[in-house]
Amino acid sequence: MIATLEYVDVLDKSEHLGEMIIQSDVMKAYEHSRKELANDLESQRLITAFTNIKIHYDDVQRFGRYHPDYNEIMKSLRSTKREMDMNDKVAAFKVAERNLQRLLDDISKYIAESVSEQVKAPKDGAALTDGGCSSGGGCGSGGGCSCQAS
Repeated sequence: MIATLEYVDVLDKSEHLGEMIIQSDVMKAYEHSRKELANDLESQRLITAFTNIKIHYDDVQRFGRYHPDYNEIMKSLRSTKREMDMNDKVAAFKVAERNLQRLLDDISKYIAESVSEQVKAPKDGAALTDGGCSSGGGCGSGGGCSCQAS
């Protein structure tokens, strides 16, 4: 019975922590920037253009440099991504997203270390930094390791 009560107590405290995160200034800034991004037509146009060129990029990545449109698609992808990233709403959202990720990573690390030094926790926004590449990013294997251009 004690283990059950302790379990319920931990769940209650985690709910309280979740509520604190939701009410935090970092989360409010994230939500605000997300809504601003969703309501900005120019930002949405840029995101759609990037998403469309990324579909072609994924096709080209299967063949790498040997694809006939490789150079054209790569240039187009980079310029479209640069244009999207330079948009004020997109940039503000990315900053807010990184700040929220940092807060969540810090909380995870604090909780993990309070249990034991051997417990693993995310570090330095690991979910956002490696670009989805299992080899650490930018491997150039033509997508063989599931790399993603993002």
